[in-house]
Amino acid sequence: MKMTTRALAGTAILAALVVVFDYAVKYSGLKVPFPWLPVLKFDFTGIPIVLSSLLFGLVPGAFTSAVAFLAILARSGDFVGSSMKGLAEFLTVLGMFLGSKMAKRFKLATSFSLGIAARASVMMLANFALIYAGLMPIPSSFREIPLILILLTGFFNIIQGVISTVGGYLTYEAIKRRLTEFQPSTS
Repeated sequence: MKMTTRALAGTAILAALVVVFDYAVKYSGLKVPFPWLPVLKFDFTGIPIVLSSLLFGLVPGAFTSAVAFLAILARSGDFVGSSMKGLAEFLTVLGMFLGSKMAKRFKLATSFSLGIAARASVMMLANFALIYAGLMPIPSSFREIPLILILLTGFFNIIQGVISTVGGYLTYEAIKRRLTEFQPSTS
């Protein structure tokens, strides 16, 4: 796949923004914990990832997801947590990409829905696998019923997916209105 200079530069800037968001939100204490499972926290790192995908395509979206994984891994040393975040964000942009290719009508709704559904469903399965492989510690309140833990991670990923997709899309629309390079030619 050949990338334009604009796409390459834009992807690099958005990937750097992912790192800035991750570090800024982590060290400022602005990460909002999920009330029922505080180990999961809401953040804005998905917005530049979705924006990268909307502006430049699936490969730049995948690249910025990989940068999110690497940035979180470098900051925390937590391979499982960083890979889960990178996977979740990649699934969001992959689902959005597939949804936009599948739909003829209601393209935006299909894209958002498939992106959020892919993220939530695969992350529920991934958490299930991690719990039963012993790689994810189960809080004491969920030891009896790990299914509730898995459903809560699905619910968390639905909310985080909405934050990423809607935030990325609103930013995309604002950029599209202001920059003529992203508007279709009228000639």
